[in-house]
Amino acid sequence: MRRSSRHSSTYYLDTPPAPQHTHGWQTLGRLAPYLWEHKWRVLFSFACLVAAKMANVGVPIVFKNMIDDLSGTAFVVGLPILSLALYGTLRFANSLFSELREILFARVTQEAVRRISLEVFRHLHALSLRFHLERQTGGMSRDIERGNRSISSLITYALYSILPTVVEISLVLAILATRYDFGFVAITIVSLLAYVVFTILISNWRIGLRRRVNETDSAANTQAIDSLLNYETVKYFNNEDYEAGRYDKHMRQWEDAATKSQVSLSWLNLGQQMIIAGGVTAMMWRAAAGVVDATMTIGDLVLVNAFLIQLYMPLNFLGVIYREIRQALADIERMFALLNEHREIADAPDALPLRAASLAVRFESVDFSYDAKRQILFDVSFEIPAGSTVAVVGESGSGKSTLARLLYRFYDVNRGSITINGHDIRQMTQASLRSAIAIVPQDTVLFNDTIYYNINYGRPNANREEVIAAAEAAQLAEFISILPLGYETRVGERGLKLSGGEKQRVAIARALLKNPPMLIFDEATSSLDSKTEKAIQASIESAARGRTTLVIAHRLSTVMNADVILVMDGGRIVERGTHAALIEHEGRYAQMWALQQQEEEGTR
Repeated sequence: MRRSSRHSSTYYLDTPPAPQHTHGWQTLGRLAPYLWEHKWRVLFSFACLVAAKMANVGVPIVFKNMIDDLSGTAFVVGLPILSLALYGTLRFANSLFSELREILFARVTQEAVRRISLEVFRHLHALSLRFHLERQTGGMSRDIERGNRSISSLITYALYSILPTVVEISLVLAILATRYDFGFVAITIVSLLAYVVFTILISNWRIGLRRRVNETDSAANTQAIDSLLNYETVKYFNNEDYEAGRYDKHMRQWEDAATKSQVSLSWLNLGQQMIIAGGVTAMMWRAAAGVVDATMTIGDLVLVNAFLIQLYMPLNFLGVIYREIRQALADIERMFALLNEHREIADAPDALPLRAASLAVRFESVDFSYDAKRQILFDVSFEIPAGSTVAVVGESGSGKSTLARLLYRFYDVNRGSITINGHDIRQMTQASLRSAIAIVPQDTVLFNDTIYYNINYGRPNANREEVIAAAEAAQLAEFISILPLGYETRVGERGLKLSGGEKQRVAIARALLKNPPMLIFDEATSSLDSKTEKAIQASIESAARGRTTLVIAHRLSTVMNADVILVMDGGRIVERGTHAALIEHEGRYAQMWALQQQEEEGTR
């Protein structure tokens, strides 16, 4: 398992790191701008909710008056029509304003979720390649999923449940204080404070258990996704039981954490109900005593009982809300931690777009290391004149592919510079730089979609004829013609339904369709047979004509016609020249050429 201290939010397989804990108000503060864009909807929604709570509190008062009217000593001459009408109106008003609030606020919540999700998605694409090489996809995707789901809960509970509940309790306390003696208010306040303090203390303790549930859940999901993505490797080594054992280990940890969390929730609920039961008993005892002493009517007893029920529901819901908010904050912390992840590669404030139709590239005294302890490139200098082809050859690990990554600005150089048409690429916008370059990578990864989609991805606005022409240029048309679904054939996860050579041809077609002023071929024919390689080599040379081209290759036969060939060894350029000049020089390149010629003769 790989460990690194460079990124605090790297997702590891067995011990996901705890995110930085953020204060709840900070999280709400980050949400506020998304909500305030719809301030009128927010204000109207809140007004509707307050109106609903006032109607809800008014119902017991009307009910009390009806009871007193119907149970008086005087002869009842008729039904209390006005009270009945008001009772029904308030009942309906409560539902009306509650639903109206939901209607008004629905758009606000869902748009906030969409925009935050989009922001996280864009930010992840803006992070450096270093971050994406180190993160674990399964754990990160589960954290984003939980975070998105929790945003809606957090907004709803925090902004439109807590305040209205406080308003409703305040209204009830005010009525009790003005109509009855202070003992009712005292019992209610003591019960409320005991409930709130108990809930906060226990819920704060439980949040650690909830976080552990999330961490073990992410770890299990990470391991499962990683195993399924490497399905073939698992099968090659007959390690199904081994993978199942690893997954079960994480699931057992999750089981223990989830069980502790659930048991603690039951204890929390039991304690809350005990406090409420004590308060209810004390309140009813005082009300009953008042009726016996003739200081209260039957209607007053009914009113106090109804208020007890009114208080019980929001009070109980307040505990649920607090728990949900704390859990939502725990869930959303990890997603917001992604937004806090530092963008290693960012556009300079004064960055300008790259607009030239032809590109001249120059590496000037470039040093680079992925890790400070291991340098990859040492004082690398070379030039690719506009419209020419430069090839880079060398043994594996010599730093060839790193040149392409630096040119694409997946990383920035440690020393020296890379310029295009005399301008440092660090002073260019990344979007314009990458739009001017197409690459066929050494390890081709395809989307789990159709062949047509994967080719068309090179230029999404291209028409079907252009896509087909690119496929033909990449020697892919004949293969597609024998497929039952043709271009609509799905390639599977990461393109696993295709062979290595077929994937490379899709990648070549995609690059050709992009039609940029510069091409990079990074071992573009390494997975092809000799016959297909020769056919595609002609297509590559045709596509490279008139374009600035960097060819990174291990097979020297594919770069014989390059204008300049660079030979790399240990991160340094040790030779440079044309194929003929390097053969005549009888150095490293000549040795590699002779060795590959012997290998080819041995396979004939």
